[in-house]
Amino acid sequence: MTGFTTKIAVLLRDDLLVWQRLNVTAFLVSGLATVEPETLGEAYVDGDDVEYLPMFRQPVLVFEGGKELLTTAHAKALERGVRMSVFTSDLFATGHDAANRAAVRAVPTAGLDLVGLAAYGPRNVVDKILKGASMHS
Repeated sequence: MTGFTTKIAVLLRDDLLVWQRLNVTAFLVSGLATVEPETLGEAYVDGDDVEYLPMFRQPVLVFEGGKELLTTAHAKALERGVRMSVFTSDLFATGHDAANRAAVRAVPTAGLDLVGLAAYGPRNVVDKILKGASMHS
């Protein structure tokens, strides 16, 4: 990740099943590029001039930690004004975007049962938010 002054990071709760980890990660990172357009690179083009969608211009680092660590990281991100996407345990029981948003809206900030969050910002700030998390293995 050398050369980047920013960091894209996902923090997952360590008790998720594999399919949940993959699903949560995909949902979480989908929000970043919509509000942080500088995270996107250019479109890809193959040797036959077929164009593909652009992807993030830098690595997405995936971390894991316990429920308490997620709660702490969430609070730190809020304190530092870092925009983030969140995924709560309630979203495993919903089936579409409107239901997802309603499930999050129904719970006060302090009561969110977070299973994942994604953040983008200055590398040192994101590092402080994720302090105590380990790289996902």
